[in-house]
Amino acid sequence: MGETPVGNIKSHHRFSQIIFSSSILVLLIFCRCNNNTQIETATQEKNLEYYSIEGFALGTSYHIKYEGENDLKTIIDSLLNEFENSLSTFRENSVISKINRNDSSVILDNYFINCFNTSMQISELTNGAFDITVAPLVNVWGFGFEKQEEVNKDIIDSILDFVSYKKIKIENNNIIKDDDRIKLDASAIAKGQSVDVISEYFLNIGINNFLVEIGGELRASGTKQNKINWKIGIDKPIDNSNELDRQIQAKLKVYNKAIATSGNYRQFYIKSGERYSHTINPHSGYPVKHNLLSVTVMANNCITADAYATAFMVLGYEKSKKIVNTNNNIDAYFICSNSENSFDINYTKGFDGVLTD
Repeated sequence: MGETPVGNIKSHHRFSQIIFSSSILVLLIFCRCNNNTQIETATQEKNLEYYSIEGFALGTSYHIKYEGENDLKTIIDSLLNEFENSLSTFRENSVISKINRNDSSVILDNYFINCFNTSMQISELTNGAFDITVAPLVNVWGFGFEKQEEVNKDIIDSILDFVSYKKIKIENNNIIKDDDRIKLDASAIAKGQSVDVISEYFLNIGINNFLVEIGGELRASGTKQNKINWKIGIDKPIDNSNELDRQIQAKLKVYNKAIATSGNYRQFYIKSGERYSHTINPHSGYPVKHNLLSVTVMANNCITADAYATAFMVLGYEKSKKIVNTNNNIDAYFICSNSENSFDINYTKGFDGVLTD
């Protein structure tokens, strides 16, 4: 197959201490006159080192590295626990669970409001390919927080009557549903948002060099030790691969960017010879079937990257590339299957500067 440039997409077919003044008097005068320098001096005298912590949250693992003065694992775990109390559908008293059962006592918090508003924006920009109200469909296909039911066309059609981001809104800090059967699932955006929660916490306390990864979604800021850029890998889309047998398709050097990947090569099941992926099309009600195996989205924050990655897996490559090419705030790296039982790699120009050996 020949090379086929499309817009900004490039196609390839192979994986291819401070130095102090000798005069104490001068230093004292300078510090009195310039408070910013005084702060800078104090900062540089801090005993900074790189910490590496890990744990579990949102039903997955996390790995975080940062340059700081203290081990912040206890605080990070507390923040993630607070986040789950808002957006985990597996916690009975979370904000989102109360909304799903129409509990009138629910109080919307900032985590939920941010998640909801971002979801609505990306739903509009992707013509509903991303839809937070997809929960009943995800459940009926066996990938959600409720037991799998028998699936047939009549059941899917009945569920589609109340699946649409246009049928729910926030008004006067309350959730308004057009139909009480509407349920929300934030799993396609929450991990990315949780990465931003930890990242923004670091930035707010003056930690600028860090890498936060939660369930495969990540955000990098500054550099690691020795001023070297953070380096991450994009997995090769091999069925049922895990951390022990994963293979790397591409390596990226990341600076002040967020990365999220979505694919159908890990979460799927086979029933009666039919393969069912976990990505559900909110319009048809069925698991997607196309040649897009994996998409990695790069953005300024992880909530955006995560949501777009999900939307692109719904849309497939051809429709997704049109969105990417008209959006200056995101870049994407697509892995598609082809008729030769191999991979076609397509990516936008933003990846030119980050792909590395």
